[in-house]
Amino acid sequence: MFNKHEIARNACQLFGGQAECGYDWWWHSFTAHHEKTGEEKACFIEYFLCNPNKGKDIPVFGQMEENRKKRVKPSYLMIKAGSWGEDAAQLHRFFGWEETEVSFNVPFSVKAKDCFCTEDEMYGEVRISKEEADAHPEWMCQSGSMSWNLKIDKKVAFNVGYGASSLFRKLQLFEMFWHAEGMKSAYTGEVIWNGEKYILTPENCYGYADKNWGKDFTSPWVWLSSNNLTGKKTGRKLENSVFDIGGGCPKIGPIALKRKLLSAYWYEGKCYEFNFSKFWTFTRTKFDCKESDTQIIWHVEQKTWFNRMVTDITCEKKDMLFVNYEAPNGAKRHNRLWNGGNGKGTVKLYHFGKLVDEVYAENIGCEYGEYDKEIKNDRQ
Repeated sequence: MFNKHEIARNACQLFGGQAECGYDWWWHSFTAHHEKTGEEKACFIEYFLCNPNKGKDIPVFGQMEENRKKRVKPSYLMIKAGSWGEDAAQLHRFFGWEETEVSFNVPFSVKAKDCFCTEDEMYGEVRISKEEADAHPEWMCQSGSMSWNLKIDKKVAFNVGYGASSLFRKLQLFEMFWHAEGMKSAYTGEVIWNGEKYILTPENCYGYADKNWGKDFTSPWVWLSSNNLTGKKTGRKLENSVFDIGGGCPKIGPIALKRKLLSAYWYEGKCYEFNFSKFWTFTRTKFDCKESDTQIIWHVEQKTWFNRMVTDITCEKKDMLFVNYEAPNGAKRHNRLWNGGNGKGTVKLYHFGKLVDEVYAENIGCEYGEYDKEIKNDRQ
């Protein structure tokens, strides 16, 4: 049973070695609607902590030339906010630790000036001028403005099991951990994107909330999720369904588990899980991610003893962006990490070889990227 809420996993994990070289982020994505025209706008907001024990009163950027030469590790709170679509952009606002308050309690909280996030609420603002973005490539972002004031109701969780249990978190065995406390989340409130107001309501926000933490990222990096699903069996919207797929190449210390994905499908109140860490289910995965001239294309096939799931998704490149992160060691190896919120496609679910349903999925959060092969991770 993966739909097990456990907000202790959502608490800040930057203790021990991960406080010296580690990151922790809380990601939120959703679809808002223009207050006047009703036009859809897919948006994202993330609160990203990096290397607090290396911190100073001001943010430290690993991509600044002088810091790269001296191998200085980055350290800051980064607020990442933006939108997908033909005006896709990501905006970054940075804070030093002097002006940042992080609670390690349950529930978590992160606060810096007028930006705040906890389990059921977040607000904030990011404004970047074109002149600022051009003058500061180390900020790794574009220009624009976004503010938000939102309530969050996390409906369905993807608890990956013992892989992110209390013991594994304390031992910090995995290079990258994942927990989706709200793979189906209901948002209420408003977003102002470049001066235009958009409204969020639980009925059509198709919200998502998860977190990742660890010492480095994965390559390949794969993520697919949606709760805007229409069953072909009935032709109706599935109001109590969501799927979530993530992973790529998990690492336990120096050992890489190549081409592994974790997946959960909550289909009208029933659990179908494809989780390689639960070895007794005999989960097998094949996936292929590729680019055409205009699209990113995902094909994922997963099996257990009893179930099978086949996922085919596409997203238009014009609606996507290259999402930017620098690793805690200061390296930036993901430079083509495609990220979108307007994917479309189908998911076929089988039980004992019989088709349970084929669903048409929209408003899919999607991600794919691999490390630049020519860039060596020389910042260890």
